[in-house]
Amino acid sequence: MKRRNFVQNSVMAGASLLTTGLLKSDSATAGTTTPNNGKTFHLNYGIHHGMFKNHAGEDFIDQIKFAYDQGFRSIEDNWMAGRPVDQQKKIGDTLAKLGMTMGVFLQPGLGNDSNLLASGKAEYLDKFIASCKQAVEVAKRVNGKLFTVVPGDFVRNLPIGVQTGNVIEAVRKGTAIIEPHGLIMVLEPLSDNPDLFLRTPDQAYAICKAVANPSCKLLYDMYHVQRNQGNIIDTLDRVYDEIGYYQIGDVPGRKEPGTGEMNYKNILKHIYDKGYKGVIGMEHDTAGGGKEGELALIEAYREADSFI
Repeated sequence: MKRRNFVQNSVMAGASLLTTGLLKSDSATAGTTTPNNGKTFHLNYGIHHGMFKNHAGEDFIDQIKFAYDQGFRSIEDNWMAGRPVDQQKKIGDTLAKLGMTMGVFLQPGLGNDSNLLASGKAEYLDKFIASCKQAVEVAKRVNGKLFTVVPGDFVRNLPIGVQTGNVIEAVRKGTAIIEPHGLIMVLEPLSDNPDLFLRTPDQAYAICKAVANPSCKLLYDMYHVQRNQGNIIDTLDRVYDEIGYYQIGDVPGRKEPGTGEMNYKNILKHIYDKGYKGVIGMEHDTAGGGKEGELALIEAYREADSFI
């Protein structure tokens, strides 16, 4: 599933509301409860825009407040860079007030098929550098530290080693821009189509090692890893020291944990036992519709998180 299609579909899920005293309940959600309502999770899961729209309405800030009341303490938003500046600031202010964390946003202006870093062409490098500069400004507004980078497609007329070298060189130049601001670009291997250059965690691991900069890390999206190769836990261990972020999605279908073949309770326990304290992004759709589907999503996370 391409990111633009995922975002169109991702406005399907959510949660129920319990007043914590910090936030005022909406009349439409008052009286809706779930077990452990308001209790924080063992790991720090980051919700997406739209996941709570049936309970909290269309406004993302209301959804963030709703998520807080359900025990979530982070968000991620692929298209944060495309939001109006004043909205970015309001989201950042809301997160700060609630003590919540901003996860990843997608690199400004560039996506799967428009960021051909493997080509080594100056036009793509220039766009990449400009995007890194834009990412610095977005991150300041939302109190963020991470943004997702996808290097784009293979260039079929170049040897794979040359393409890899071109990506490494581009990423090095990008990290020189973002490192002084404490930002991290996380390189994401994808499974959307066979034309994509970056497909496996070990490939991203090699690039991160070559770049040798703390502002370049690996995004371990478990949905894509499962589709491309499986063996989630062993692969995670092999590349662990370069992982900067995780994302969740069950296979098949890219829905919440428990809807597919992956044993997320075991996987998340493994991540927890390794001492990871960062955000785990909920980059998936919802299996069910309406408020019932949103409640089921919350319960799915309660179940997957019940590894202690």
